[in-house]
Amino acid sequence: MMEPQLLLVFFSTSVLLALAPGPDNLFVLAQSVQNGRNAGLFVTLGLCSGLLVHTAAVALGLAAVVRTSAIAFVILKFMGAAYLLYLAWQAFRAGSASSGEAKVAVLSRGGLYRRGIVMNISNPKVSLFFLAFLPQFADSARGPLVMQFFLLGGVFMLATVLVFVFISMLAGGLGEKFRDSVFARKMVNRTAGAVFVSLALRLALSER
Repeated sequence: MMEPQLLLVFFSTSVLLALAPGPDNLFVLAQSVQNGRNAGLFVTLGLCSGLLVHTAAVALGLAAVVRTSAIAFVILKFMGAAYLLYLAWQAFRAGSASSGEAKVAVLSRGGLYRRGIVMNISNPKVSLFFLAFLPQFADSARGPLVMQFFLLGGVFMLATVLVFVFISMLAGGLGEKFRDSVFARKMVNRTAGAVFVSLALRLALSER
């Protein structure tokens, strides 16, 4: 059984990591500004569902395959980069639309949720991060490591949800001030597109 003090330290560290600028929180920020608070919330749920996959990968040893296989790493990161470029293309197209069409098409909750999952699981750096981070707080003397990894993964997801919901609310409120203006909508969409392009390049150029 893991001590409460250790879990508190892990939770505090996870909150700080979630606050640090990175692909996931920038993604939530862009989606919230572009599509509203609810978009950010459902994207956050998708991202956290993706963290379940990465937690399972560490617990079951699959992340080690990504770490040791250059091919698996390259395939995953370029899939993620291609998806981000697709989102950038959608945002730029909306930003270049005529006045009557400038608003981004309303995405379903399921679509936003899936967008978050794809964004997260197609980033191999998350699995590698979990592979390096979670074992530092696990100890076989406390019981089965698999259960400890899933517990730590759950605590990390809780920290991530709290931080990303805050980002969604803040950014979504900011976006509402601009969505009634055609010019502002175009600028928001183009800015979101630029964020997606930068995230795609960052992922494509990343190394193990």
